[in-house]
Amino acid sequence: MKTDRLIGILSVLLQKDKTTAPELAEQFEVSRRTINRDIETLCMAGIPIQTLRGPGGGIRIMDGYRMDRMILTSKDMQMILAGLRSLDSVSGSRYYSQLMEKIQTGSSEFISGRDSILIDLSSWNRDSLAPKIETIQDAVETRHLISFQYYAPTGDSVRTVEPYYLIFHWSSWYLWAWCCDRQDFRLFKLNRMVHVRKANTSFVCRETVLPDLSNEKIFPGGIRVKVLFSADQKWRLVEEFGPACFTESGDGRLLFTADYTDIENLVTWLMTFGDKAEVLEPIEARNEIARMADKMAMLYREDKVL
Repeated sequence: MKTDRLIGILSVLLQKDKTTAPELAEQFEVSRRTINRDIETLCMAGIPIQTLRGPGGGIRIMDGYRMDRMILTSKDMQMILAGLRSLDSVSGSRYYSQLMEKIQTGSSEFISGRDSILIDLSSWNRDSLAPKIETIQDAVETRHLISFQYYAPTGDSVRTVEPYYLIFHWSSWYLWAWCCDRQDFRLFKLNRMVHVRKANTSFVCRETVLPDLSNEKIFPGGIRVKVLFSADQKWRLVEEFGPACFTESGDGRLLFTADYTDIENLVTWLMTFGDKAEVLEPIEARNEIARMADKMAMLYREDKVL
């Protein structure tokens, strides 16, 4: 939240000749002491801010740097607003929308053109996602433990963690936290978390190891895959793996080759293609799909009595 507020304060100073700490405190709904600390932070970052005491005093960017007011261009501001708008899509409060209103106030000349980037980070899970994000953000800022029930392939469990980062990656939201049960850092998928609650217990922030989000770390591979897909599945292969993941065979089908992480996930993915995919390698995946297909045929046979 502090970074958002600093951007907002800087925007106000770029747009107005002068303002005051009480005005900023009221506008951003924080104390004057917090505003004073924010001004010190901006000064340390190299922003030439001048504070004048007494009647007619206030806070302003120094006169000698008038030309530097264009440090944020119209395009810069559009990108800032696009980022805030994307966070607002998963916000459980009006914080980001209010911040956008504050930045846009009196800046019609500074912000030109129409929006060209629209980002919605919530997908279809906004109703359940927004409260989780709000609770986790609050816990991160106040350094409080959170507890939740977690659904994983290995089973269900109740976890208590020290929350450090909210991460949007691979089209999903994750929490990077120190798990008190596993005594190690873990990445938790928010859609698998239910009954998320902030505990009354606070924690001392430990030295945080940032998660390795590279494809090589998350999807280490090791299983060589060869599959023939029907030509009408080209769009999906391009969307999920890129245009270099296949070659066209003589019969018009697409020969897909890749490394995969584990057989279970591979079989689950391939089953979503139905009869549009024929597995060549690995033989374990081919046999498992054949077994599942036989079982499904028995389940859905026409003469089965319900």
